[in-house]
Amino acid sequence: MGNVLKVKKIKSEIGRPEKQRKILRGMGLNKMNREVTLEDTPQIRGMINKVIHLVSVEESKE
Repeated sequence: MGNVLKVKKIKSEIGRPEKQRKILRGMGLNKMNREVTLEDTPQIRGMINKVIHLVSVEESKE
């Protein structure tokens, strides 16, 4: 396996545009402090860049 990203939701999506809400749901972040492990791909990086103000990201190798 290659690089993975641990993404944690640290802020609420209340009051945010629907597009940002859909991005969070698409990554599996529907509750506060939920943490998911995602593969490091350009598509996932793009999703993270759209909601970087709502999540924290940690890189690791596995």
